[in-house]
Amino acid sequence: MGSVRLEAITWERLGDLLAGRLLDLKPDDGSPWPRIAFDGAPAARPGELAHRVSEALRIRGRTSLVVGTEGFLRPASLRLEYGHQDADSYYDGRFDTGALWREVFGPLDSDGDGRVLPDLWDPVSDRATRSPYVQLPPGGILLMHGPFLLRHWFPFDLSVHVLLSPGALRRRSPEAEQWTLPAFARYEAEVDPGATADLMVRADDPRRPAWNG
Repeated sequence: MGSVRLEAITWERLGDLLAGRLLDLKPDDGSPWPRIAFDGAPAARPGELAHRVSEALRIRGRTSLVVGTEGFLRPASLRLEYGHQDADSYYDGRFDTGALWREVFGPLDSDGDGRVLPDLWDPVSDRATRSPYVQLPPGGILLMHGPFLLRHWFPFDLSVHVLLSPGALRRRSPEAEQWTLPAFARYEAEVDPGATADLMVRADDPRRPAWNG
């Protein structure tokens, strides 16, 4: 990733600015539901930013739905086929991308019905969550968060990558998750998410983010 000019900002202000930008976002494919990615490693907490934006949208009278990819894990027998700490499996086979296409993105196509499944699989019980579908009204905004989102050709209308430097990622990842670090190094090398995303937020210091918006 080349040199990027970044501006210091607070998380509160960032959530407000992103929400304001989404109000006027029109999907290129004619879908009435804008689809937004909050991409980043768990240690970068992209889900917190997604929820912050969702709250800012609510205050503005706009409906949104936050969906985390952790709710779409593959069954343990598949995602742990090569052991509990296989970085390549974590990168390639942890998430049920087929279910995400079928239950989230398909219903939000231009000819979809807007009925989205917010989650599918409980990793603790290793069973289906049986959550009810959520009806997202026209103009409602999908806010999806999780790692590796920018490598699946998902039809996002705006993508935000929450970036941690390799050192910050290592420091902020719990000891039990250090084995995942090679997967994020591979993602950086193959996808360069900081350059691929429409917007980048650097979060090395969790109290003082900076962005290129």
